Amino acid sequence: MTVFYLSKEPIFPHPRFSDPDGLLAVGGDLSIERLILAYSQGIFPWYSPGNPILWWSPDPRLVLFPEELHVPRSLRRVLNKKRFKVTIDQAFEQVINMCAKVRRSDGYGTWLVPEMIEAYIRLHKQGLAHSFETWQEDRLVGGVYGVSLGQAFFGESMFYLVPNASKVALVHLVFYLRKKSFHFLDCQQTTHHMLRFGAREISRNEFLQRLKHALQYPTRRGKWGDA
Repeated sequence: MTVFYLSKEPIFPHPRFSDPDGLLAVGGDLSIERLILAYSQGIFPWYSPGNPILWWSPDPRLVLFPEELHVPRSLRRVLNKKRFKVTIDQAFEQVINMCAKVRRSDGYGTWLVPEMIEAYIRLHKQGLAHSFETWQEDRLVGGVYGVSLGQAFFGESMFYLVPNASKVALVHLVFYLRKKSFHFLDCQQTTHHMLRFGAREISRNEFLQRLKHALQYPTRRGKWGDA
């Protein structure tokens, strides 16, 4: 197994050198320049408190194509009843902090160490990271956030405080991506939750080819519009 140790220079080895679990490299930093480079090469950071920064490029890769979104019948009823108000980029810092705070049943979200939170907030201020929020009256009860480059969106994490709140945020995110002709939502890790919404695994090679094509389009920087 080969794992690369990164220098201060923001460069990465090719994702094909990742180990069978998808681990590619260790170290480096979370600067905006390095994060943009990582995402543009199909690489993302994911590590636990007390560990060095770990960089991953799994094979296969779970992807949701907006036109293939599946909304379960029970969730369609929730959407039709409009139980939640949905906003975009109105509470990014609240969303990412809640993703770190609220423990999900699958364990995801707990990897958001303070330096990761700070890094994604910097990306948000640069207009490259976005959040979709669900509210009940004035209370934030769910949300999802990720990174946008070209016509690709890289989903990072979501949370909910009441049933269906994060699912509604996710559906509105995918509706938005479809409306704006995004090519795919990168789910990164394969989960039953995302498979239920129509996500499917593709090979790393196919993912990198699709990513290269998506990055030929301009990035929609700045705050996004209404849901």
